[in-house]
Amino acid sequence: MELKKDSNAVSIDMLLIVHSEKRRAAQGTHSDRQADPGALPQRKGGLQGIRNEIRKWQKIEENGLCGTQLTVEVHPRDAMPQLLKKFSLAKRLQGDKNGNTRPRQPGGKDAHAYPWDRSSLKSMPLDLRQFEKLDAYASQVTVKSGLDELVNDLLQEAHSDLERVRAIWIWICHHIEYDVEAAQEKDRQAFKPSNILQTQKTNCDGYAGLFEKMCRIAGVQCVTVPGYSKGFGYQTGQSFSGEFDHAWNAVYLEGRWHLLDSTWGSGLLDTTTSKFTFLYNEFYFLTHPALFIEDHFPDNKNWQLLKPPQSLRQFENNMYHKSEFYNKGMLSAHPETPVIRTVNGKATITIESCAPTLFMFMLNGKQEHGLLSLQKNGMKLEVYPPTMGTHKLQIFAKGNSDIYSSVLEYTLKCNYVDLGIQLPAELHQPVGPSWFSEQMGILKPSHPDPIIHTSDGRCCVSFGVEEGISVLASLHGDDGPITEETQRRYIFQLHREKRIELKVQLPHAGKFALKIFVKKRQEPGNYVFVFNYLLCCTNTKVNWPMFPESFGNWGQDNELLEPLSGVLPANRNVSFKLKLHGVAKALVKGQDTWPLTLNGEGYWEGSCSTAGCQEVYVMVLENANHNFYSYILKYKVNDQ
Repeated sequence: MELKKDSNAVSIDMLLIVHSEKRRAAQGTHSDRQADPGALPQRKGGLQGIRNEIRKWQKIEENGLCGTQLTVEVHPRDAMPQLLKKFSLAKRLQGDKNGNTRPRQPGGKDAHAYPWDRSSLKSMPLDLRQFEKLDAYASQVTVKSGLDELVNDLLQEAHSDLERVRAIWIWICHHIEYDVEAAQEKDRQAFKPSNILQTQKTNCDGYAGLFEKMCRIAGVQCVTVPGYSKGFGYQTGQSFSGEFDHAWNAVYLEGRWHLLDSTWGSGLLDTTTSKFTFLYNEFYFLTHPALFIEDHFPDNKNWQLLKPPQSLRQFENNMYHKSEFYNKGMLSAHPETPVIRTVNGKATITIESCAPTLFMFMLNGKQEHGLLSLQKNGMKLEVYPPTMGTHKLQIFAKGNSDIYSSVLEYTLKCNYVDLGIQLPAELHQPVGPSWFSEQMGILKPSHPDPIIHTSDGRCCVSFGVEEGISVLASLHGDDGPITEETQRRYIFQLHREKRIELKVQLPHAGKFALKIFVKKRQEPGNYVFVFNYLLCCTNTKVNWPMFPESFGNWGQDNELLEPLSGVLPANRNVSFKLKLHGVAKALVKGQDTWPLTLNGEGYWEGSCSTAGCQEVYVMVLENANHNFYSYILKYKVNDQ
């Protein structure tokens, strides 16, 4: 603004009110809130709408509640005018002749190419480490009086428009709570800045309006954008019409418009209790427009900041990757459609990630009917729905914490069920060895594939183990073995130098899960599940008995060559051959006792009669100076 100056005047005080630009008219209604992530369900009727809320914000500003005061001292012509500013950054607002800020509308140079080019999650190059000091400061700033003073305090550590926007974003995301009750009221009033600061609660249009106002005080161009969102209550394939259900912001930085959503950046709504929890989400700060469009559809296509822009129908039909998909380093998923039709009763999903990641899935709320295998940079999932019809498939990923987060949801349409594919209910995830099993100390497996087919009901699986790692294995089928003891008795574990060998005998034909657990020997606690194999046998003649029961003194380095069956025939002489380490004597005890002798190859050999007994034990004497024998193996004898 040009000021008339009297050449004879020494100083003249003037009071200027800098008004914000009137927002353009809009249409649509209510607000939303992300929950894991999500937004409040759409409500029809009875609401003035998000655009009407923006009009209310405009009236608040016109009444002076959102104005910025400047005191101007005018000096002689040969002196530079000085602005004695109540709020130091207000002069940075560039206004029109009426003093109103006029944000430039987005144009071609603001648009990013669609689809996402994987270059960055952000719409401008950012090193988040540069914000560490600023973030820590901004999150601790408290409200002392009004909005202007709050912004002034926030900007003490901000030295660029980007840092000013970041400080405001961090403060709102860490201090403003989503007001669930107010969002559900039919005739709610607009959230005034003073009310938001007092209650520290608001809804999405309140978040967006507050963010816009704070940016304007800071001298940064910002607009509120209404539109549709895939938030709380969103269902895959849902259509959008009528009222808009959300609002967010666009900010002008370094000659270009950028998008952000402080509502979804601040926290989550619990889907069962509708309670808000602060949980900061970096993803929605200056999000790349090609990613932002997945769950935000603006009323004006120009605010997509995309070329080419997407249609509402495309928005409805496009795959929705939740923010955690990208937060946890995933790059793509296939199929790229939210609805999948099975082929011959099977659906296959693959995910590509930029680093090794742990995954799990749920089909209709259960971790069943699928084979999930981990890959170095992603995963592969084969799902076999148990019935025809529509099924809900959720995929979860685990980051640096112990919590799995939902990253994708699919709807499966199944018109055929292959009854021969039924998988054991106890087949947990993942299947097959991977980078994770290697990380847990299991190396160079003999069977790299997750599925093992056996024609005679027997197989032998081996792998290397790191020093100090103990391995435990168990066998699980839908119709047996049942008890924890029998689940282990169909597996006999041998330790050969630095490799573990698992001999497996199936009790009958079918499909079984061979589970592998590990723990560090010197550390307390339970064994940890690592992975499992799927064992398949179609030979109906298979009927293998259990292996002999082993006791605590059966050392990991021991080897059992014969007999491998835990059930011995009655009234027979049975040969024994074992490699036992660190023992002075060994014997077999039935009705009578038979000693075992050590041969030149280091094996203990001998035989015993099963006549007149129901059980046979292998016993060892560990110290020649003692006469106390320990049980190491137990066999049952068939009934007469």
